[in-house]
Amino acid sequence: FAAGLACGGLKPVVAIYSTFLQRSFDQMMHDVALQKLPVVFCLDRAGIVGDDGPTHHGTFDLSFTRVLPHFIVMSPKDENELQHMLKTALNQPGPVALRYPRGNGVGVPLDTEFRLLPLAKGELLREGKDVTLVAIGEPVQSCLETAKILERQGISAAVVNARFAKPLDKAFYLGLARRAPLLVTVEENTVVGGFGGALRELLEGERVEIRTIALPDGFVEHGSQPKLREKYGLTADKIAERVTELLKQRTAP
Repeated sequence: FAAGLACGGLKPVVAIYSTFLQRSFDQMMHDVALQKLPVVFCLDRAGIVGDDGPTHHGTFDLSFTRVLPHFIVMSPKDENELQHMLKTALNQPGPVALRYPRGNGVGVPLDTEFRLLPLAKGELLREGKDVTLVAIGEPVQSCLETAKILERQGISAAVVNARFAKPLDKAFYLGLARRAPLLVTVEENTVVGGFGGALRELLEGERVEIRTIALPDGFVEHGSQPKLREKYGLTADKIAERVTELLKQRTAP
């Protein structure tokens, strides 16, 4: 239906749970992507959803939207950036997938005027020289807290809000690689084919060390968001522990 509206000159917005969009993959591919139609898919409940069981977690959308030709795939760090991303999405000539998590916003002030975001480019939120944390979506907030934890341990961590999983600006990420010897990607998506994989594909052949913190290759069980993020290593403390381990491995004889 949305593809038909787009063929008629409109710019439809499809608002749907991430997990339910899985059932429409064929339509996204052949009815939207093939014709490069300007349909915006707003993926609610992306990532760990919580007390709805394994059927409702949105843990695969970065992977399956990223393989769709002509798609732009993006995810905001907070509610203010979400409104700018929606404006950006509606100004694209082709299809867009915009994912955001279940739950309340971060609580940041909202701009009264919407603006277009530069495509493919991330946002450097914090400088650091020992490691660069590159997060997409909700985990950006956790990574900012992680950087504070690492700072107390004498580790200087940069934090980047990736914004986009597709396309990615190679020059931007190569610049990040020159700032610190290790890039660690963080996402609430399966480790298979997600943002971390996208960055490794982008920088293949470059002298860049990339590690990924993500959900495992499987289904996430029932449980509250805080408990599941703790279990799967996506809280600020757990990310800090993992980063510390990775840095020790790099310096071990």
